[in-house]
Amino acid sequence: MASRQISSKKPEDFWKTLRQLLSYMGNHKFLLLVVAVLVAISALANLLGTYMLRPIVNDYILTEDYDGLVRIILFTACIYGSGVLASFGYTQIMVNVAQKIIFEIRHDLFQVVQKLPLKYFDTTPHGDIMSRFTNDVDTISDAFNNSFAMVIQSFIQVVGTLTLIFILNWRLSLIVIVCYFIMFLYIQYSGKKSKYYFNHQQTYLGELNGFIEEMISGQKVIKVFNHEKENIAAFDEANEKLRQATSNALSYSGTMVPMVVSISYINYAIVAIVGAIMVINNWSDLGSMASYLVFVRQTAMPINQFTMQSNFLLAAMSGAERIFNVMNMKPEIDEGNVTLTYVTTDTNGKLVESQKKTNQWAWRHPHPDGSIELVPLKGDVRFHDVVFSYEKGHTILKNINLFAKPGQKIAFVGSTGAGKTTITNLINRFYDVESGSITYDGIDVRLIKKDDLRRSLGIVLQDTHLFTGTIADNIRYGNLEASMEEVIAAAKLANADSFIRRLPQGYDTPITGDGKNLSQGQRQLLAIARAAIANPPVLILDEATSSIDTRTESLIEKGMDRLMEGRTVFVIAHRLSTVRNSNAIMVLEHGEIIERGSHDELISQQGVYYQLYNGMFELS
Repeated sequence: MASRQISSKKPEDFWKTLRQLLSYMGNHKFLLLVVAVLVAISALANLLGTYMLRPIVNDYILTEDYDGLVRIILFTACIYGSGVLASFGYTQIMVNVAQKIIFEIRHDLFQVVQKLPLKYFDTTPHGDIMSRFTNDVDTISDAFNNSFAMVIQSFIQVVGTLTLIFILNWRLSLIVIVCYFIMFLYIQYSGKKSKYYFNHQQTYLGELNGFIEEMISGQKVIKVFNHEKENIAAFDEANEKLRQATSNALSYSGTMVPMVVSISYINYAIVAIVGAIMVINNWSDLGSMASYLVFVRQTAMPINQFTMQSNFLLAAMSGAERIFNVMNMKPEIDEGNVTLTYVTTDTNGKLVESQKKTNQWAWRHPHPDGSIELVPLKGDVRFHDVVFSYEKGHTILKNINLFAKPGQKIAFVGSTGAGKTTITNLINRFYDVESGSITYDGIDVRLIKKDDLRRSLGIVLQDTHLFTGTIADNIRYGNLEASMEEVIAAAKLANADSFIRRLPQGYDTPITGDGKNLSQGQRQLLAIARAAIANPPVLILDEATSSIDTRTESLIEKGMDRLMEGRTVFVIAHRLSTVRNSNAIMVLEHGEIIERGSHDELISQQGVYYQLYNGMFELS
């Protein structure tokens, strides 16, 4: 606990973060007000119960009024009882309120993340994104559950204790104030020192965790090259840095509570001796002194709690700032107004919008004059002088011009970094072009709503991602409304049906850990089936068969042909078997199309493609 409170960093913009956090708390302001009132009752009951020692001693014990003593003790017991009930009440209410607030923050954060542009995920480490949902959210949850009420209670107790001890005996209170001042000086000194070392601890901990993750994921390479001893030595060095930083940090933070308690004991001893002298000389009454000594004995606890919980709140504010920084990011811009709609053909051969599901799609294109044009969804994709760069000054694509008529297969080949995948990312608007335009059935893709645009596209990526669920669920991800018959048909189309049926539970076989219980080729087959069930007019295959062996590839070749039949297909591949039968092959180098044509045409030119083809042919 102590390490966590000291190691936190203060938020850069405290008040802005506080305003956003208060907006969530405002949704539950009535319950939070009830919590504050109950906390105040609990704290005041403790203060009043301690103060009652004065009348108990002076008015009833010293006067030997035993009947009155019983009544005053029962009254004091009621005071403490009300404090206990108030404590039980605010802890139960605070737990429920805290979890509701955390639920809302987590929900809003996930909702925002879902709408962020792909660039954010390409440029932000996934571990950093996950830490928002785990570490930062947990820090806020801990603060609400433990610190919110505790800070209020500790503040009331510190202020109340100081007020009451001055009322009871202002002379003795001067001694207490001096001891308080010494406590705060030591807390400040210890906190500053431990925070310095805890910052180093966090740095070394991150380095060590990164080293461990890298070494575990690279075990095959490590064992091949017999680097175990070197890695152990490197681990020991990083581990030693972490040990030293942690030891130094804890050596300071660990003394904070004992030192404050020790100072309070010294304070108590001095006050007890001086107080006894004052009572003996009739400078103070015995009841006041009894109550006073209990207050002095209790001073260390609220100070420790207030210091500790205040730092927990600062840690929560820092975590909240990281979360709100993501929430305040601009979502993916979508200014399109062209949507996909079901259509039918009337007796005159004219397209008519349909409210029911049909087998025909069209683009619903509103014009400035208020008219609506229905453009048949065919899959005609064209690039017009497209220029694109991920970062200004580093152009990736230069004046790209190409067309893919409905049903054509267009292939892209070239070295790594030539811009092949970038072209497909522009078609589905993961990124927008810098200049030029891309048209889809004659409509600029920037006019089409992104959800509708992407619904018309099927993509099979090189890195297949499967979700937790059954095999059927993962295929159905391409069309959530698909029936089981359609799932099986899509699997057969991708030639995945045979291996699925050989699994212990067939289509109900659970998939976990991104499909670790399947081979890479099987995972790729499921990705192809997932694209097939979406039945898109445009299909993008980004190294779709790169992880499938030659035998498996030959098995799915006919299925792939059936999948691509009648569709506009963009293929990125290194294997010439998936490129040779393309209508057109684009050879890219440094973001430019340097050759284009059919397989036979490019071979006859004896250019870059010819050299690539011969190189791959020799390898195969």
